[in-house]
Amino acid sequence: MSNVTFELRDRVAIVGMDDGKANALGYAMMDDLDAALDRAEREGVAVVLTGRKGRFSAGFDLAEMMGGIDKARALVTRGARALLRLYTLPLPLVVACTGHALAGGALTVLTGDVRVATRGPFRIGLNEVQIGMPVPILAMELCRDRLHAAHLTAATLFASVVDPEGALAAGWVDELATEEGLLDAALVHARRLGELPREAYAKTKTALRERTVRYVQETLAADMLRLTTPVS
Repeated sequence: MSNVTFELRDRVAIVGMDDGKANALGYAMMDDLDAALDRAEREGVAVVLTGRKGRFSAGFDLAEMMGGIDKARALVTRGARALLRLYTLPLPLVVACTGHALAGGALTVLTGDVRVATRGPFRIGLNEVQIGMPVPILAMELCRDRLHAAHLTAATLFASVVDPEGALAAGWVDELATEEGLLDAALVHARRLGELPREAYAKTKTALRERTVRYVQETLAADMLRLTTPVS
């Protein structure tokens, strides 16, 4: 896995995204994430998903998105599968947001059962409308599930991108930590959740999210027909 690291620590799998750049969600990154999640499921451990210093993820690979509508639709469809896998992972998933998290990167943050972000001059949110793209149904439904209702319209329709304090207020994240303390804070949550009975946790998580997941899956193909590429 060239873009993703995997470390087992005290029954927690630390999965780190690091492509040396902005952690864009391209095919290689998503394939590597799948491989890491496969291993975590085999090990039966809680997961902490993190990024590189200052950059959690810039979202879907813009180079691929700008390659034409067919390429954009294919990438977003693949991204939907990756995000839904994270959202339905039958293991505790804690996201440790290390910095900027935009578009698909912000959605990746939302898939965490608990989400902790680094304080600092970072931006979190969906910028699709600002760059001339309609917000996919997947994104709107994840936001509807996880954000505080009063912030939903700003986060989707208004392309509101916020700092970590604003992300905490809106519900993008549950907690803030210093850069030095981020991973430790995430590990505390992962260990706590990992102590809960595994089957009960997995079944409850499935029941909690299955309505959203089913709706996204049922509407995905039609939703891709309204997708447009970013304005250059």
